[in-house]
Amino acid sequence: MAKDQPLAVDPIAEAKRQWIAHGWVSSATGMSTVTSIMRAQQVMLGRVERALAPFELSFARFELLRLLAFSRDGQMPQSSVIARLQVHPASVTHTVRRLVRDGLVQREPHPQDGRAALLLLTERGRDLVERATVDLNAVFADPALAEPEMVSLVRTLARFRQGEGDFAEPVDFPEPL
Repeated sequence: MAKDQPLAVDPIAEAKRQWIAHGWVSSATGMSTVTSIMRAQQVMLGRVERALAPFELSFARFELLRLLAFSRDGQMPQSSVIARLQVHPASVTHTVRRLVRDGLVQREPHPQDGRAALLLLTERGRDLVERATVDLNAVFADPALAEPEMVSLVRTLARFRQGEGDFAEPVDFPEPL
C-alpha cells in the first residue's frame, strides 16, 4: 500500500541488516532480492489497477481481453488463453464468467472439439480494451526507470523465469524464402 509520505528507511534494507545481524548472512541478499521483487510487483500492480479502475477492469480481466484483441479473429480456445496467461484454469474460468456476464466476451463450444470452449471478444469488449489500453499505456510509458535499467531488469528476470521453467529457449525460425 502506498503511503502519503515515503518511509524514512528502506524496510527491505533494514530487513537485510537484521538478517545479517541474526546470523543469516547466506540468505540475506536472496531475502532482500525476493522481497524487493514482491514489493515492486505490489507497487506496479497498484499503478495498473488505478489506471484500469475507471473501466471496471482488473488486470486479469484486461489481460484476457487484450489477448483476445491481439488474436487474428478476436477469438481463441480457452485452453490457449490458460496457457498464454500462465494462470490456473479456475482463475481463467472465473474471469471468463465475469466477462461473459458483462457482455465483453462470448463463450461458445469449440467447432472442432465439443469438449473445449472458444472465447470470442465482443464489439463492446474490443471497444473497452482499446480505451483501457490507452490509459494503461500511460503507466507503461513511465515505469520510473531509465531505458537501460528497464532492458537490464527484463533480461535479468527473463533469465530467472526461464531457469524456473517458465518458458523454453526460443527456437530460431528459418529465414523466409
